[in-house]
Amino acid sequence: MRRMTTEGKNITMQYKSYQRQKWLLLLAMLMGVMAAAYISLRSGIAEMDLAAMLQTLQGKGSETLQVVVWNIRLPRITAAVFAGAALGTAGCIMQNNLRNPLASPSTLGITSASAFGANFAIIVLGSGSMQSAQADAVFIASPYVVALSAFIASAAALFFVMALSKIRAFDPNVIILAGVAVSALFSAATAFLQYFADSHHVAAAVFWTFGNLGRASWPELTLLGALFLVAFFYFLLRSWDYNAMISGDDNAASLGVDTQKIRMGGMFFSSLLVSTAVSFLGIIGFVGLIAPQITRRLIGNDHRFLIPAAALMGALVLLVSDTAARALFSPVVLPIGVITSFLGAPVFLYILLKDYRQE
Repeated sequence: MRRMTTEGKNITMQYKSYQRQKWLLLLAMLMGVMAAAYISLRSGIAEMDLAAMLQTLQGKGSETLQVVVWNIRLPRITAAVFAGAALGTAGCIMQNNLRNPLASPSTLGITSASAFGANFAIIVLGSGSMQSAQADAVFIASPYVVALSAFIASAAALFFVMALSKIRAFDPNVIILAGVAVSALFSAATAFLQYFADSHHVAAAVFWTFGNLGRASWPELTLLGALFLVAFFYFLLRSWDYNAMISGDDNAASLGVDTQKIRMGGMFFSSLLVSTAVSFLGIIGFVGLIAPQITRRLIGNDHRFLIPAAALMGALVLLVSDTAARALFSPVVLPIGVITSFLGAPVFLYILLKDYRQE
């Protein structure tokens, strides 16, 4: 009896140590996000020290710094945090639901559909054009029309994929194949539109697809943040179900998990986050792939900790990428999608090579 009590205490101590390590990792990642946000706020042509930054945040700084901080830098930082967290969390859930470590928001064809929607608004509806070869000469006459069109197209892609998948009880392989088909369909439709469009509209449409964190306004960021919080807490409530699904649908079902319902809900909220972020900011590649992969190697597969960690890592990756995009060739700001692709491609190749060696 005493031996059983001792073993029970040891198990309890090990579990508490396990939880303590996870919470410390989450705290370290949160501090990393805060440090990256601080560096991003100070970086740029209009440099400021800590005192000037604090005065500006309190509304006591110069008029120039007020405009720079509140109208330019803070919206970009907020967009990086919310969009990065949304993409990282969505990628984490998709990789779990599809049982595929290479699954990402682009797997379901959402990014291709959003690109088509934006191209349709710019080319067919005349919502944008390129005035000259300069990057800041892109003119989007109706940004809300472009964002709405991109969202409607991505929602249509989601509906189509989910409808096809429902026929086969949301089998992960069927979802992936349906996503590939939808992605190819919308990519072909985008190429068709661009082929018959004039060069100014095509240039504006291509520029939109690069991704730009400075594109969203405060109302759009508020909407994105609200949607992220709703989806985030839904995912946390389902974290035990996601843990059960790691060992397969049969084992999860034996534990009372309705895998079809959980998979449908997870894919819906993940796709909603991605489509909203992409419609406001443009296509931002690889964040949904690399953030969960990096996090999983740091914190493990326990979704109680993996989900918030993936959100923090996504925010951190996008903050660092945006700071690099603004600093590398200042005053020219590189497209955020270019930086994230440069970061994501090596990670993608690493995953492929590691899986190949394990086989």
